[in-house]
Amino acid sequence: MQPPLLSRRRALAGGAGALAAAGALGSLSGCAAPATAAGPGQTLLRYWHLFGGGDGVNMQGMLDDFRAGHPDIALEASTLQWGAPYYTKLGMAGAGGRAPELAALHLARLAGFAPGRLLDPFDLGLLAELGVREKDFPTDIWRRGRVGGKQYAVPFDTHPFVLYYQTEVCEKAGLMSGGRLKPISGADDFAGALRAAKKATGQPGLVTETLGPDCITPWRLFSSFYAQTGGTVLSPDGKRVALDDAKALRVLEYLARLVEEGLMVRRVDYAGSIGVFNGGKTAFHLNGEWEITTFKTTGLPFSMTRVPALFGTAATQADCHAFVLPHQKDRGGATNEAAHTLVAWMLKNSVAWARGGHVPAYLPVLDDPAYLALKPQSEYRTVIDDVALDEPAWFAGSASRLWIELGAVFSGVLTGSRSPRNALTEAKARLRTLLDTRNPLPGATS
Repeated sequence: MQPPLLSRRRALAGGAGALAAAGALGSLSGCAAPATAAGPGQTLLRYWHLFGGGDGVNMQGMLDDFRAGHPDIALEASTLQWGAPYYTKLGMAGAGGRAPELAALHLARLAGFAPGRLLDPFDLGLLAELGVREKDFPTDIWRRGRVGGKQYAVPFDTHPFVLYYQTEVCEKAGLMSGGRLKPISGADDFAGALRAAKKATGQPGLVTETLGPDCITPWRLFSSFYAQTGGTVLSPDGKRVALDDAKALRVLEYLARLVEEGLMVRRVDYAGSIGVFNGGKTAFHLNGEWEITTFKTTGLPFSMTRVPALFGTAATQADCHAFVLPHQKDRGGATNEAAHTLVAWMLKNSVAWARGGHVPAYLPVLDDPAYLALKPQSEYRTVIDDVALDEPAWFAGSASRLWIELGAVFSGVLTGSRSPRNALTEAKARLRTLLDTRNPLPGATS
């Protein structure tokens, strides 16, 4: 999920140190969900989430529909500030056992939330009664929600890195066939497509965020292509640096060449990259799928597809929104059943959620005619089987220190202030520092 630009900037600007600062923890007033009385015969269900902008509108519409169909549940939904503030407050609420019945969480952040202490497990039997089973999800994504044999997170979607393309520019460059972008296979093929686009317009063929105080896109760019080589950043348990020098340098040197050849815009911040692509002369834009609403609103002739497989496999960097049960001292009964009911309903009705660009994690929805009719959202739905999530570590996942710190390092490769080898050395040093830093969330031990 990408929140509105300004709120994202404020949330991330201090994100690298926010959780570690004791003052950040002490400054949050209150950890419990607001008290609301349920009506006669109703069960109170409190739900915290971090969805703003277009996602917030879609979420609100879904929650209104749920309320209309479940008059026996008094649903109180609270939208909290995106990023580090949200996760700090959610962690504190779970540590105190005074949390809401249900909350949203980025799946790659699960390891930092001390499942069993800050989170409670789902009742898989109850979910099955509601029609939701493990077989309804991609295997890898479902298993990322499991810790110690218990299910602590139920995936709602995946929000992957994708390739936006301007149909008119690509048509002029001879890159279209049958109304779609011709398949791109391999690093040389992609560079060739960028050259063709530049020849057609006189402008670099690709734009993506390369700089800024909280610049994370260079991390997502590197992570996508590095995952395609089969490399991993951390060991499977998230406790050791596992960067493969040869594979990492292959990716970083390729990205540096794209910029040096003038095929990619060298210096542009997030808002600037959106503006350049909206200008109508740049063929390609790499970003999260959440900007679909922006480009639809401006009337830009564009479409979207998966990030091409340039270095082997079709892996693409992503995270997933998921549902979790923040720890409560007395979890159970009607309120817990209501939480499971909302989760099952949201999954089964996630076509509405997909309008914002996210790919539903509940597999039956991917074959729903209503979802297939969404264009270009359904064009990249197969990415669900190839998402590359961060390895489990407390400092990983959306809006994390990993993204911010390595984003800053790899930004230098794109702007020319760092050599690929220098960036690799610095990235490994920062990873070691993060591994040596204790998880600052209350109740967590790693």
